[in-house]
Amino acid sequence: MKYLLVIGDGMADNPVPQLGNRTPLQTAHIPAIDRMAARGLVGSTVNCPRPLPAGSETAILSIFGCDPRRYFTGRSSMEAAAAGIRLQAGDTAFRCNLVTFEDGDMPMEKKRILSHSAGSIDGPSALASVDALLGDQRFSQALAAARVDIHRFPAFRQLAVQHESDVSGITFIPPHDHLGEEIGPLFPAGNDRAEPFANLMRLAHQILDHHPVTEQRRAAGKLPANGIWIWAEGAAMDLPGFRERYGLDGAVISAVPLCHGIGVLQGLEMVEVEGATGELDTNFPGKLEATWRKLQEYDFVCLHLEAPDECTHNGDLPGKIQAIEWLDSKLVAPLLSRLEAAGMDHRVLLLSDHKTLTATRGHDGDPVPFLLYDSREDTGNGGVYDEPAGEKGPFVENGWTLLDRLLG
Repeated sequence: MKYLLVIGDGMADNPVPQLGNRTPLQTAHIPAIDRMAARGLVGSTVNCPRPLPAGSETAILSIFGCDPRRYFTGRSSMEAAAAGIRLQAGDTAFRCNLVTFEDGDMPMEKKRILSHSAGSIDGPSALASVDALLGDQRFSQALAAARVDIHRFPAFRQLAVQHESDVSGITFIPPHDHLGEEIGPLFPAGNDRAEPFANLMRLAHQILDHHPVTEQRRAAGKLPANGIWIWAEGAAMDLPGFRERYGLDGAVISAVPLCHGIGVLQGLEMVEVEGATGELDTNFPGKLEATWRKLQEYDFVCLHLEAPDECTHNGDLPGKIQAIEWLDSKLVAPLLSRLEAAGMDHRVLLLSDHKTLTATRGHDGDPVPFLLYDSREDTGNGGVYDEPAGEKGPFVENGWTLLDRLLG
């Protein structure tokens, strides 16, 4: 038996007026997924139990069978695991996004955050922006004073680690949930220990705003990477081993360090696909072939697609619908065809980790639809996969139990 877990990040949504009060899932043409829904089981589940954050850091932990109320210590510790960064006692990891603040002569606190990803900045430009910071003596001295190291990556997602850290009482706010808002009230705050982080963010804006690498992006008509945003604090995390729990080895195919890190912490293989960007331009053929290759090697494979989430954050509604349709046509449909042609019995769990709302461009922790499919069975339900169908089906209060259902 082959077990396939498919996560369409942020593809669930609320009704959108521009779509005639239908959701992107209802609007998208997804015949392969709907064929599974007609023969399988569609219901709804909560992957982000309150009061934990409504985001992938809790949702994907749930989907991998780990109750986030028990295991969650912060997003960045999982991303650090994917990067091979070992957190020591007293360390705290942080996400350090490259972001875009609006241009203007107003005080920085009055500026709005326009993009949580600096316009989906490309790898070389991201590295150039980080190098501009690390090469500045003022910023290097501020890092040392704050006991912070920045680990550079070819994407908007940078990682920072503070040593001898105490973040108790400090509030760190996700940038993607506050797009278009003034940033002053969103800075790290809560006590005196928050000030070094806010100072790094202010200083980074001073250095980057008119730096040559930033001006090059403006000249090219791209959003500038003129700031950083520190958030998603996390201490070292231990997760139960996948083989010990389920008797299976497996692999995770994703462009997102968070998803890889959760797999690594459970002993699953992290598979990186060249050209997998986490955006709509991701390498769909490469992800397809990597998934199929690992299905020959293992009985369990997770395939994660970030594009629906990023399109929503970027305010790209047509892109979100396209991402959902390409999940169906470029990944799910050919995988099902190959499994059937090879005579491999298979079970599939397909779902959105959380809602990402077109209305706000931010995350929402309300229930999302899930689909369970077994190639050997036909439930005769005859339904489709979308939010209303999920609401009509069984409700699973704890999303972390769904993997047990997939694996029988």
